[in-house]
Amino acid sequence: MNRWLVAAGGVALMACLGTVYAWSVFTLPLQAAFGWTSAQATAPFSIAIFFLGVGAVLGGRWQDRVGPRPVAIAGALLWGAGNLLAGLGTARLGVVWLCLAYGVVGGLGLGLGYVTPVAAVTKWFPDRRGLGGGLVVGGFGLGAFGYAHLLRAFPAFAGGSVAPSGEALLRTFGLSGLAFLLVGGAGALLLRDPPAGAGRAAATSARVGGDFTPSEMLRTASFWAAFAMLFLNVTAGILFISNAVPILRELTGAAPAAVAAAYGTIALANAAGRFLWGAVSDRIGRRGALAAIYLVQVAVFLSVGNVHSLWGVSSLFALVLLCYGGGFGVMPSLVADWFGTRHLGVNYGWVLLAWSAAGVAGPAFVALVKDRTGSYLGALPVTAALLSLAVLLPVTARPPRAYPGR
Repeated sequence: MNRWLVAAGGVALMACLGTVYAWSVFTLPLQAAFGWTSAQATAPFSIAIFFLGVGAVLGGRWQDRVGPRPVAIAGALLWGAGNLLAGLGTARLGVVWLCLAYGVVGGLGLGLGYVTPVAAVTKWFPDRRGLGGGLVVGGFGLGAFGYAHLLRAFPAFAGGSVAPSGEALLRTFGLSGLAFLLVGGAGALLLRDPPAGAGRAAATSARVGGDFTPSEMLRTASFWAAFAMLFLNVTAGILFISNAVPILRELTGAAPAAVAAAYGTIALANAAGRFLWGAVSDRIGRRGALAAIYLVQVAVFLSVGNVHSLWGVSSLFALVLLCYGGGFGVMPSLVADWFGTRHLGVNYGWVLLAWSAAGVAGPAFVALVKDRTGSYLGALPVTAALLSLAVLLPVTARPPRAYPGR
């Protein structure tokens, strides 16, 4: 089967899953329609990202045994069902139901669906792992971009309103769930592993220790370095993504419609960064790319608080999204280089638990700052400090040597 067709299926599935990153478009409408706090409106997103990591570990182990297609189909079904259930029960059962439906059910679907095309497509591109992995995870960012724009056609978001009816808002979840079932399921059907030995002659790798099993990988310092690198990058980016619209409004004072349009546009940087930095890492190395990703974000978080034009703030946050996506574009290749591809599904699933942890830490931190101080801006210098320390990780981390127990 043509590897580009497999990649296209992965991109289609990822685009459906990536709509989770348009969550900030829902934050203010949920608060206005149901009287929720910022923390309540952010909780379903945080829970979804947490269970994404859990689903990634389960899905990685499952797809290493049975192949990617059944796992990807299950992911598409759960993600679609989570959105459908959110639309059907939240009006009566409130935020707890939304957290269970969108967060737990949908989040598990995100994890099953995310790890599978990443592992499969990376195996189809042994000669250009950064490009292949970046291409398929780029679909995740494209989903947020397209969905944020599409939402403006729904009654709940017409004209950038921040006070829609709860019924219109929840109908959006239901219709979205149906679309994710159809499009995501179709993409999942195209996924499969390459034939045994395909591309083996072209495969080159920085690793020197062979294919690591999950238990072997977890015992290496290299794994924990990769985990920390992804955790810090996600924490920085996701605190903005989870509350992008209100943060942009606070910094610029722009109208809701203008801010929603701006965010819908810059969300494209998330997709572009996954492809761009993945391809760059094929040339300058994974560690060099990650160090550059951190340094760019340090500069942005230190300066953005002093910028107040919508164009200026949007441009700076586009750089954050470019680097945020870049971390996901580089990390699958780094895991394949360091730990091999035989157990890539489950190994990368364990690394993605860093995404789960950061998905809770980042939004919770920025929501806490907002609820206690009335402003989001206090979170920015702390994030810059964390990213400054993060630069040391790719500089000092090294791939593992052969596992000593062999």
